[in-house]
Amino acid sequence: MVPLSTLVSLSTVGPSVTLPAVGGVEAAWLVTVGLLLAGVIASVLPGPGPALSLAGVLGYWWATGYTSPGTVALVGFVLLGVLGLAADWLAGPIGAKAGGASTRTVAIAGLVGFALLFVLGPLGVLVGVAGTVFLLELWETGDPRGSLRAAGAATVAVLGSAIAQLLLTVGMLVGFLLVT
Repeated sequence: MVPLSTLVSLSTVGPSVTLPAVGGVEAAWLVTVGLLLAGVIASVLPGPGPALSLAGVLGYWWATGYTSPGTVALVGFVLLGVLGLAADWLAGPIGAKAGGASTRTVAIAGLVGFALLFVLGPLGVLVGVAGTVFLLELWETGDPRGSLRAAGAATVAVLGSAIAQLLLTVGMLVGFLLVT
């Protein structure tokens, strides 16, 4: 039987944090890569992709005693994460507003899309935002073409947001692997 001490050794990281090392790789690094991968997946599925990626990088920075990644890389990761969060939260409403929807419609569509995320997943966001924008704009203006234009703009914005989040979270993952 192999003693546990040969499989898992302890390494001290940072001022007072002791983390196990598994197979020579620190657990903090493994957890961070796991969170970054989860962030990539969650950027196209229902979930807080950029937030997971950001949490992973900031957690690793804390676990290393604020030494890795370096300051420039950390600022870059934080900027990518914040841009991803902004794309996640603001794309649908901005798209609907750009398509001519009223502020009231935009606010309600955001809430409906968020609620339907938990019922239908990513499809719920699309159906919730597009359907709500179309129906409320049609009800308010009576203009089917204008309502369809606003709903289409909101749908394109939501899809664009998912692509932007995917690119930003992949960038964070690749960047982390390159600097650590």
